[in-house]
Amino acid sequence: MKEKITKRSTDFSRWYTDVILQAELADYSPVKGCMVIRPNGYAVWEKMQSILDRMFKETGHQNAYFPLFIPESFLKKEADHVEGFAPECAVVTYGGGKKLDENLYVRPTSETIMYAMYAKWIHSYRDLPLLINQWANVVRWELRTRLFLRTTEFLWQEGHTAHATYDEAEEETLKILEIYTEFYEKYMAVPVLRGLKTESEKFAGALRTYCVEAMMGDKKALQGGTSHNLGQNFSKVFDVKFQTREGKIDYVWQTSWGVSTRLIGALVMVHGDDNGLCLPPKMASNQAVVIPIWREEDEKPSVLEVANRLVRNLNKKVSVKLDDREHYTPGWKFYEWELKGIPLRIELGPKDIEKESVLFARRDTRDKFQVSWDELSYKTEQVLEEIQKNLFNRALKFREDNTFTIDDYNEFKERNNVEGGFFSVHWCGSPSCEEKIQKETKATIRLIPFEQQTKQGKCIYCNAASEHRVIIAKAY
Repeated sequence: MKEKITKRSTDFSRWYTDVILQAELADYSPVKGCMVIRPNGYAVWEKMQSILDRMFKETGHQNAYFPLFIPESFLKKEADHVEGFAPECAVVTYGGGKKLDENLYVRPTSETIMYAMYAKWIHSYRDLPLLINQWANVVRWELRTRLFLRTTEFLWQEGHTAHATYDEAEEETLKILEIYTEFYEKYMAVPVLRGLKTESEKFAGALRTYCVEAMMGDKKALQGGTSHNLGQNFSKVFDVKFQTREGKIDYVWQTSWGVSTRLIGALVMVHGDDNGLCLPPKMASNQAVVIPIWREEDEKPSVLEVANRLVRNLNKKVSVKLDDREHYTPGWKFYEWELKGIPLRIELGPKDIEKESVLFARRDTRDKFQVSWDELSYKTEQVLEEIQKNLFNRALKFREDNTFTIDDYNEFKERNNVEGGFFSVHWCGSPSCEEKIQKETKATIRLIPFEQQTKQGKCIYCNAASEHRVIIAKAY
């Protein structure tokens, strides 16, 4: 039997690690700061990849692959960029038994190596837009690591595009933000806020950074994905030029955007409970599991025959696994599949066969009810859809119940320290106020939300005029 999971209310951080380890999503690697993604975790990542990859390709993007190693001189070409990443970089100085002529950085992100190639490929407006995505691993030397959320090496996708005009680049940046929003809400059942990062929080070297932010089960924020309008900053550094329709020479306008395996961490923290993982059906490689039950040996053949037949029929509509292992008791199997987050458990025993029905057990609500064989296919699809909707609505209500509009700084400090949550406050736009708030409260400005009415107010910190509200929260 698995070890007991720490209660979320007792120690959220310990609970999170317990769920990941016991649900066999990942494990600690012998290499400090790295993790091993186990088959259960990688199946979720593959599901995410397939959905996002389809969404990217439907909007005209193509996949490519670029080197893991980046020449030091490339990173140093863009001052803000290298300054932002330098503390996290791993550097190769020896190769083939001798010191390298030039140090190679292990990919922290791929702007520089990709744009050196873009300069070779782009010559005319006819070559634009160039829409490329890469599925890869990256390395960032983190001091404090946590499974899926922050590891030295992690998996992600990074899109890098080039356009003829600023407007086209801006349109691309916002289009990707919509893709991320749809993926989070429709597939992961995680509600997100969309908005603009402040100047101090934007990507190093970007003109502006947009993001989606989600509330986790402990009321902290998680940056779910970012989309950057890079302007012409990188194209000027890497000499990515093109001939316009008018015959002039100009620099391309670029974007970059990405999400990583921290998506899996978000799934755990938003939907998990004291019984383990709880996967939305659209994120589960096995959406249901059929567990045949018998007490006497002579009951086994008929139960297995019916179970196999039901699974064959169900697999025409949804992904179903038959758990016919004989060396585990039904109770052990119930616990295991609940821990691993399978959305729907279907039990079948001799008495169920007599009634030509099965017993449904929902993972999200833990409700149980009988379903006849005649309705099985329809009911399975219906219940999975209900689970998907319920998980989203439950997460949305949790966020709404823990989002507060506040105008008094002392009240904000107290509630941020005691209750936590998202706080909608006025901010004057001053980096100084932003820095002082973070220093005094350990909360950061997560984003300037799109979804708000512009209304004059006073900065919560300095009382200067403010034109809009921002969301402040403690974050991962």
